[in-house]
Amino acid sequence: MPEEPWHTDRWFTSPWNFLPEIRDELSLPATVQVHDVTLRDGEQQAGVVLTTDDKLRIAEALAEAGVHRIEAGLPAVSPADDAAVREMVKMGLPSEIYAFSRCLVDDVKRAADCGVGGVVMEIPSSHHLIEKAYRWPVERAIDASIEATSLAHELGMKVSFFPIDATRAGLVEYLDLLEKVATDGHVDAIGLVDTFGVLSPHGVRLFVRRTRERLGVPLETHFHMDFGLGVANTLIAVGEGVEVVQTTVTGIGERAGNTPMEETVLALLTMYGLDTGIRTERFFEISKLVMRLAGVSQPSNRPVVGERLYNVESGIISTWVRNVGDELTESFPYRPELVGQPAPLLVLGKGSGLDSIAGALDRVGRTADPEQMQPILDEVKARSLSTKGLIDDETFVEILDTVTS
Repeated sequence: MPEEPWHTDRWFTSPWNFLPEIRDELSLPATVQVHDVTLRDGEQQAGVVLTTDDKLRIAEALAEAGVHRIEAGLPAVSPADDAAVREMVKMGLPSEIYAFSRCLVDDVKRAADCGVGGVVMEIPSSHHLIEKAYRWPVERAIDASIEATSLAHELGMKVSFFPIDATRAGLVEYLDLLEKVATDGHVDAIGLVDTFGVLSPHGVRLFVRRTRERLGVPLETHFHMDFGLGVANTLIAVGEGVEVVQTTVTGIGERAGNTPMEETVLALLTMYGLDTGIRTERFFEISKLVMRLAGVSQPSNRPVVGERLYNVESGIISTWVRNVGDELTESFPYRPELVGQPAPLLVLGKGSGLDSIAGALDRVGRTADPEQMQPILDEVKARSLSTKGLIDDETFVEILDTVTS
């Protein structure tokens, strides 16, 4: 069967995504780059502490996976953060290394001294946050931004201007602030920053279009997950031509976290036909590395990287998996190896069926007579209900010995 963008030997998504009625409404860029913020915004998740060695290991894994840009951290936070940024630059990774910086002259000098090629420079853009959280007059924020971005440019760094809380600012005040900084200071790119994850998908197009119309510079997304909309909003922004997306591994980050890299990159590939060049088969391994070093857990059924994503308990779906054989995309939207996951496993529990038992028998190298299958299944269900969990192979063999003896 000839391949289609939505149906290849590795994935099977919806053909609707590629209908002219849909595609004609999009302004997809030719390429999309991933700017990873795991080592800065990801570490801001409460309780997460990454050592210099941790950060270097994660950076190396990201670079090996083909991540285009790595935000190494904010050198001004601590000597350890400063050291991590410096060491990352020395590693000579194929990824571009960026630092994060407040719009302060000292921060800019520290970033330049670390040798990074680019700097993400933050300042609040909503007047209420400037006045209430920072207790600054708005003019001070603007003047600081102009001075700091100009210096960063003079010191040879690319400047990605990062207006905090942009989506809770008035549209006029937000755009006026950006234009003033871009005109009197220096801006190479603008971050579309939804700090509190409060922008609806229907608002993204306006956000992108008005910012582009006023500034005319490259745009980058930075969306949070407080309402679970980061991936959807990022995809809509890319559909408007945005070429850089800021993400974290498995969505770690402040509060509810950042837009997860894995879901975003996979959706772009399989639903939009946009290959970022990221090696998706590294996703499961990188996620486990970051989760372990960060000391955080995730749901077992998390998209793309959940530990039990390819475990099948339902009797109906177990039948599907056994019947389709190697045509796994009939039972799953993408093959497990596409994201580095192990092969599907038919597990035993309260929801299992006769095909689940057949699969388990194959796995443990046992057989059962047809009239024994239902009693085995009944006992598996009873044990699972009593323990409120899955039945492992050792327990399954015990059940076989009891029922078939």
